Amino acid sequence: MRLLLSHDDLGRWSPGRGGVMDSEALALAYAYPQLCAEQTWVRANFVSTLDGAATGADGRSGSINTGADREVFALLRALSDVVLVGAGTARAERYKRATVRAPWTYLRQGRPAHPSTALFSRSGAVPPELSQAREDSGEVMLVTCQQAGAAAINLARDTLGEQNVIVQGQATVDMAAAVGSLAARGLRRILCEGGPHLMGDLTASGHLDELCLTITPTLVAGDHPRITAGTAVTANLKPQLLIESEGTILGRWART
Repeated sequence: MRLLLSHDDLGRWSPGRGGVMDSEALALAYAYPQLCAEQTWVRANFVSTLDGAATGADGRSGSINTGADREVFALLRALSDVVLVGAGTARAERYKRATVRAPWTYLRQGRPAHPSTALFSRSGAVPPELSQAREDSGEVMLVTCQQAGAAAINLARDTLGEQNVIVQGQATVDMAAAVGSLAARGLRRILCEGGPHLMGDLTASGHLDELCLTITPTLVAGDHPRITAGTAVTANLKPQLLIESEGTILGRWART
């Protein structure tokens, strides 16, 4: 990977001069900011094609991934305390409980070995791949709302444990309250992996602090989702970092 541009806290751009980045430099480039007590930082990570598609022909983001995107995907998980994912995306992408592998295990020092996964679901249903125990992996929490109903909520509590079910909101999940509940559990470095509706809800709530976006050198045409969906909302982000790897562009954009 080659660093193209970086942006410092004083608003200055520094050209990367094509410098090759090793794993340590990459980890520093994507490090979370220093957080004050009770402060959270919500980062989203998405991949998109040149023509704006968030999935390939099979309806999965995995089919448009590149090696560089997969490397940063693993790094961002290692840096996070909790991974947010919508139920639809969890089913489509066949999500399992999160794990951290080499070379990023050293980033977990002083924390659990793996980040937790927070499944957002209005129905309260937990996909089998997430409900089943997995050796050497993070725990799973359900974030849902009252509309899911007592039966679904109680089943999730029996499956995941009483403490791992968060109910916030009536007809939909109250995003601000959900983020607050995660922070109260010490999960303050938050990573959203989608899908587009969860990304839209986070953006609309004003709780999205940063977007990490990979742009792959691919055109797919056809009808595909974008990285956001739902009610129209405007959020202005400032570029912080640009990296290139074999035609793939990886960037960070932070809230202004």
